[in-house]
Amino acid sequence: MSPTQLTRMEVEKLDIPLREPFAIATGTQVAALNVLVRVQLACGATGLGEAAPFPAVTGETQQAVLTALTGLRRELPGWDARAWRPLARWLQQRLPELPSARCAVETAVLDALCRSSSLPMHSFFGGASTQLETDLTIPVGDVSAASQAASRMAAAGFRTLKLKVGGRPLAEDIERIQAVAAAAPEVGLILDANAALADARAALTLLAEARRAGAQVLLLEQPLPRGDLEGHRMLCACAGVPVAADESAASVADVVQLAQQGAAQVVNIKIMKSGLIEALDMAIAARSLGLGLMIGGMVESPLALSTSACLAAGLGGFGWVDLDTHLFMDHIPLEGGFAQRAGVLDLSPIAAGHGVFCP
Repeated sequence: MSPTQLTRMEVEKLDIPLREPFAIATGTQVAALNVLVRVQLACGATGLGEAAPFPAVTGETQQAVLTALTGLRRELPGWDARAWRPLARWLQQRLPELPSARCAVETAVLDALCRSSSLPMHSFFGGASTQLETDLTIPVGDVSAASQAASRMAAAGFRTLKLKVGGRPLAEDIERIQAVAAAAPEVGLILDANAALADARAALTLLAEARRAGAQVLLLEQPLPRGDLEGHRMLCACAGVPVAADESAASVADVVQLAQQGAAQVVNIKIMKSGLIEALDMAIAARSLGLGLMIGGMVESPLALSTSACLAAGLGGFGWVDLDTHLFMDHIPLEGGFAQRAGVLDLSPIAAGHGVFCP
C-alpha cells in the first residue's frame, strides 16, 4: 500500500453562527451551514476540507452535500492522494451539480498530501508569496448600517471595502454609496451587485452617482445576470473601471467565453463555485487570456479561506482579494491558518497544508 493512499473519509456538519446576517442581493444567510470533511492517508497524515454551500448562488444545500459525500465514503478509500487530478475528474463526474462538495474532498486530499511531506499549501501551489491584502464586505442593509460599518472598517485599517448593491431600488443603493463615501473617504470601493442590476444603464448610473459622491470605485463586480454577456461587454468598454465576472465564471469554459466576448476584465475565482482544482485551472486560463484575477469566497470559515489564500498567494498575480467571511462568524471551532493584521493575511505561520486544525 502506498503511504499516500486514502484509507478513510469522515463527513459531518460544520455549523457556525454569524454575528449578523450576511445579505447579498439574491439571498441572506444567518448562519454558516457548512460541511467538514476529514480524510486519512495510509501514512497517518490527515487532511481537512470544507464545503460552504450558498443556495442563493450555487443552489446547493448543506443536506444535499452531506447526503452526497456520505454516499462516497466507501468509494474514496483506495485512491492515491498523489493522483489528485484524476480524483478531481472522477468527482466532477459523480457530483457535477455540487461544486462545494467536490471542493471539500479535493481540499482535504491536498491538505493531507501536503501534511504528509510537511509542505505548506501555498508552496504546493507555487510559493509566489505568503501575503495578501483582503477587502472587507458591507452586506446589503440600510444607509445607517452601511455608514457605521464603513467608518468602523476604515478605522480598523482596511484599505478596500466591498459594498453589496442590487436587489433594491437604485436610489437606495446610491444613498448607501454616498454614506460610505462620506464615512470612509480614503478607502477604495468595490461595488458588487451579485448579478442583480436591471441593465447596463443602471450600472452606469450607479457609477456616475458614486463618482459624484467622491467614492473611489476600484471595481464593478458582476453587475448583470450571468447570461448577459452583451451587457457586460458594453460595461467593459465604457464603465471606466474594471468589470469582474463572478456568477458568470464557474468553469474554465466560462473564462474562455468571457475573454472571447470581451465580457469581463477580471475573473473572481471561488473554490466553492467550481471546486478547488477547477479553480486552479480557471486562474491559469484567465491569466493566459489576459484577464485580471480576484480570489473570493462564499460564507466560509478560516479553513476554506486559508485554502483560497494559499491558492492565490502561491500562484501570485491576484490583484483583488475578498477573503473576509470569517470576520462575520462567532465561536469558530477551528484554529490555525493564516494570521491577520487589519486587511493583511499572512500565510507564513502555515507549516503544512492549509494549516487549519480542529482543536
